[in-house]
Amino acid sequence: MDLNTIWFVLLMFLFTGYFLLEGFDYGVGILLPFLGKDDADRRVIINTIGPFWDANEVWLVTAGASMFAAFPHWYATLFSGFHIALLLLLVSLIFRGVAFEFRSKDRHPRWRSLWDWSIFAGGLVPALLWGIAFANIVRGVPIGPDMQYQGGFWNLLNPYALSGGLAFLALFTLHGAVFLNLRTRGEMLERAQKAAERLWLPTVVLVAIFVVGGYLATDMFSRLGLNPGPVPLGAGAALLAVGWFIRQRSHGWAFAMTSLSIALSAAGVAMGLYPRVMVSSLNDAWSLTIYNASSSPYTLQVMSIVALVILPVVLIYQGWSYWVFRKRVGREDVLEY
Repeated sequence: MDLNTIWFVLLMFLFTGYFLLEGFDYGVGILLPFLGKDDADRRVIINTIGPFWDANEVWLVTAGASMFAAFPHWYATLFSGFHIALLLLLVSLIFRGVAFEFRSKDRHPRWRSLWDWSIFAGGLVPALLWGIAFANIVRGVPIGPDMQYQGGFWNLLNPYALSGGLAFLALFTLHGAVFLNLRTRGEMLERAQKAAERLWLPTVVLVAIFVVGGYLATDMFSRLGLNPGPVPLGAGAALLAVGWFIRQRSHGWAFAMTSLSIALSAAGVAMGLYPRVMVSSLNDAWSLTIYNASSSPYTLQVMSIVALVILPVVLIYQGWSYWVFRKRVGREDVLEY
């Protein structure tokens, strides 16, 4: 395995970690206005992700920096072509981060309502946009022989991409509901349980539509075949198993299955793309690959040494933080946010 492939795998690992961890953050934020009946309820919901949300976003920062260093042409084409969508994503994440810190600064209902809806929008908009972005990367966008994006913003809002946005949105919302089952108790736990039960079937339907659309709108059919292998099939099986574990109130297993479904789905996308990183809809020969979009071998070597030292430390620290804040949250607890 060459360094180009290693860094492609590592980059997919970082995005998978981001979707897995930040996915339930988004889902919890989306559910905030609907499960929180009063301010105390909403504080409970926010405090379930309060210790984690900023550390979870580190995965996105690391993935973006790694893409810039390892595959600068991919970074340039993606950020120049998707700049409006990425700007909307950035603004929503800024408002979301500010909302977590500013919400508790004033007790006025209008003040807190403003930031509650900012948290909601900061979960909904990124979930939708990430689905649209990844669907377009797999489907293909108009990239010329000079690696320049030749389309506009509206080219990105095609039916397949919108189905991807809805699938990501539904999956992250379900992931958030299952996470709340793990982190709350009492009446809030019952509301989260009902939300998870109601969300499961629509999520399965939307994901199924996205998968079928992938076979019709992309070259996944020719690359993976009718039997795509254990990874994509495992993602589907895990999502189906979520419904059974939710009904059995096996909250830990339900969360493990939503996490597994997200991780295997990301791996399936990587398998369908490799060795490409962005597909050109104009001419497949103009697609960006891990070879024509990469940095020099020396750069990849240096980055590999740095990653080998830093990545284990980050993983250990984040695992430790989840262990420390593993207890359930209730109205009677001392709440920071």
